Amino acid sequence: MKTILCYGDSNTHGTAPLPAPGVDLRHPPGDRWPDVMARELGVGFRIIDEGLPGRTTVHDDVVEGGMRNGATVLPAILHSHKPIDLMVLMLGTNDLKIRFSVSAWEIARSVERLALMARAEGVVRDIVLVSPVPVQETGALREVFAGAEARQAGMDGFIEAAAERQAAGFLRAGDHVAVSPKDGVHWEPEAHHRFGKVLAGVVAERLA
Repeated sequence: MKTILCYGDSNTHGTAPLPAPGVDLRHPPGDRWPDVMARELGVGFRIIDEGLPGRTTVHDDVVEGGMRNGATVLPAILHSHKPIDLMVLMLGTNDLKIRFSVSAWEIARSVERLALMARAEGVVRDIVLVSPVPVQETGALREVFAGAEARQAGMDGFIEAAAERQAAGFLRAGDHVAVSPKDGVHWEPEAHHRFGKVLAGVVAERLA
């Protein structure tokens, strides 16, 4: 049995496109990409869905609260599910919120720090870094992510370089799915289904 930890934010959680900030909507089980990936991989794989809406890479969020700092809780999560054959790490979207004011390069360095932390714990055998889907300044969350389109420029390349340094796998999510124009951040069900199938192929190849 191969154990795969999916460590991410609302798009790993399966949050649906929001009509307004603060609304809590989630796609049903089966329409979230970790569920789709699990179906595609079939028997012999245990998929752990560890997505938290609002999770950042390394930043405390004093507005949202709720332990959103991905670095703070990562060691506990890793040891809760050890041993882990593969960690799929897709974070960085929430770092683009205007309240954090960080660059694409800094976000990629923060993603790399999480990869280093995971390896240091000694319970993860392999890692795939996923560069998140580019956000759009539109819809319900446009004020939350004001200026994000400019700040995210180059992030794919920076995260890919981090994956190379850490001998990790890499996937550019934006090559396969796009955000919903309803809020500029979250995915429609068909995007989850497409991404889950793509990532199943990446995971199967990585673990072969």
